[in-house]
Amino acid sequence: MTYCVGILVRDGLVMIADTRTNAGVDNIATFRKLHLFEKPGERLVTLATAGNLSVSQSVMSLLSDGVENPETGELETLMTVPSMFKAAQLVGRAIRQVYAIDGAEMEKRNMTFDVTMLLGGQIGQGQMRLYQVYSAGNAIEATLDTPFLQIGEPKYGKPILDRAISHDTELVEALKLGLISMDSTLKSNLGVGLPIDIVVAKRDALKAQINYRIQEDEPYFRDLRERWSAALRAAHQAIPHPPYAEKVL
Repeated sequence: MTYCVGILVRDGLVMIADTRTNAGVDNIATFRKLHLFEKPGERLVTLATAGNLSVSQSVMSLLSDGVENPETGELETLMTVPSMFKAAQLVGRAIRQVYAIDGAEMEKRNMTFDVTMLLGGQIGQGQMRLYQVYSAGNAIEATLDTPFLQIGEPKYGKPILDRAISHDTELVEALKLGLISMDSTLKSNLGVGLPIDIVVAKRDALKAQINYRIQEDEPYFRDLRERWSAALRAAHQAIPHPPYAEKVL
């Protein structure tokens, strides 16, 4: 299982991903799921992956080697496409190309062709954008009303983001809320695990301000987990009892 979240606010972009892969209780490993394609001053593109690891790795290989543009016949990569919209289309074509090669054989063997990706970043003078690309190659985009997208195991971290994230949330607060969302998922799902990879980029900077990995013994993340647990306990204890609960007091 996986948990990745992308948050696009007024001041920039936060991308967070865990690194655990699980093919059974006795086959757990660590693989990077958050990838950075960057040429400072020209482009910053981040890609987070969830789903079947072999499919994800095949898609990543295609994106690095190049995928043919059906209109021009030229090979395109995330380092050459002219816009984030074109980057989302490129990722979709790469996914469909991997399906054309491996999909039928996987289905014969009762294996699910399962891959979802978060694509975020900014190219040149274009807008900073955030997309979720599905296994069919189609995509949706984050909006002012829905400034975050999740892939993998979203349900444990989503309530926190629903209540606290808006387009006007400060970038550093978006990072903190994303980490709380990740911690809630770690707490409730053993298929999601440390280390955690983070990329944070300011709008129009065209480079990553933060490209960081949180390890098991990272002091800040440990403190965040303890403070969040304590805050939840204090919050529910401060709420009055329901008036209809008098009979059980």
